[in-house]
Amino acid sequence: MKALLLTPLLLCLSSPAADRQAVSTPAIKPTGPYSQGILTRDFLYVSGQGAKDAKGEIPATQESQLRQCFENVKTIVEAAGLTMQHVVYTQVYLTDPTDEGPLNTVWKEYFPKQPPARSTIGVAKLPGTPVEMSVVAVRDLTTKQPIAPPGYPASSPLSPAVRAGDRVYLSGFLGRDINTGQVPDDPAAQVELSLDRMQATLKAAGLDFRHMVFVNPYLTAKIPMGVMNRVYAKRFEFGNTPARATIEVAGLPSGANIEFTGVAVVDLAKRRAVRPKNMEPSPTASPCVFAGDTLFCSAKSGFIPGVNGGIYASTVETQLRQTMRNLLDGLEEAGMTFANVAASNVYLDNLDEFAPMNGVYAEYFKEAPPARTTIQQLTPGKRQADAKGHWPTLEQISIVAVQ
Repeated sequence: MKALLLTPLLLCLSSPAADRQAVSTPAIKPTGPYSQGILTRDFLYVSGQGAKDAKGEIPATQESQLRQCFENVKTIVEAAGLTMQHVVYTQVYLTDPTDEGPLNTVWKEYFPKQPPARSTIGVAKLPGTPVEMSVVAVRDLTTKQPIAPPGYPASSPLSPAVRAGDRVYLSGFLGRDINTGQVPDDPAAQVELSLDRMQATLKAAGLDFRHMVFVNPYLTAKIPMGVMNRVYAKRFEFGNTPARATIEVAGLPSGANIEFTGVAVVDLAKRRAVRPKNMEPSPTASPCVFAGDTLFCSAKSGFIPGVNGGIYASTVETQLRQTMRNLLDGLEEAGMTFANVAASNVYLDNLDEFAPMNGVYAEYFKEAPPARTTIQQLTPGKRQADAKGHWPTLEQISIVAVQ
């Protein structure tokens, strides 16, 4: 492996997995056991970056907070030898998603042309910051191609999708009419509308739902999970669905209640679902799906699979250990280990448990840990076992691994 050219701000650590390097800059201080960025042979994965400056201070206004967030991302991207133009996908987390105006203002400053795809989510709490953004950047800029379906508003600040080599990254598609702004009254109709918008964008890229390898459904309390799953399952082949992380959130932009975002692979021959033997086929999610050399794994919790399965642990630490066991099942089935993981998303019931979660998490990633984004998506739930001894989910983790 050739070493990267280092600037004074860049520190790259080799890892056990081939073509996988950690990117670090002293200008930004991580708050947990994660790398600021992980550079693979084709992509850079940047951890969720908040609004703190080099002094650890947060600017006063939302616009200045967002600008600092973008600056932090830019610092890591440039430390990897890339530019903001190389960014193809972003996820923006806001503690107040009602007004995307400030976000769009700053967004246009950093992405004046060929903007990346974007998903915007409202969350209850972030680790020490009011805003946060994670990104994926492509190493070869010549492979980047924005995609838009017919009739998509030209005034939109983001790209509905971006092709990057053999991947297509799709923006978050809300269950809201893009032209009129109307949200259907029926929850099922909102889900259908969101999926129709995603389907139209896939079609513009010459793809369809068969090409999806990972999907994030984000939904508010106004969309019943059963309704969403029933509509969703009709769009995919049973047992060969994309990997999925289904996350209930505090809110979504423009009063929407459902949003779908995700990743597709261009060549279906490079797509392969992976299912450990202890997991039954599902109408809504495959445990993991390959897109070429990259494995996208569904969010796992402390759920013990099999007969009489469920979550039997009452603490975040114990649940997390089972979650890591469940993730390892998928990795091992694909011939990988935790050393191959390039990026992860951690969803915590209560960010007050950030430190104990980090303590356990660090045990599984000894060197060059993956890039990571951690959020608390909802107000903490009530913690009480049911009549069968099952406890509520206190954490979930989804991962991306590279061979």
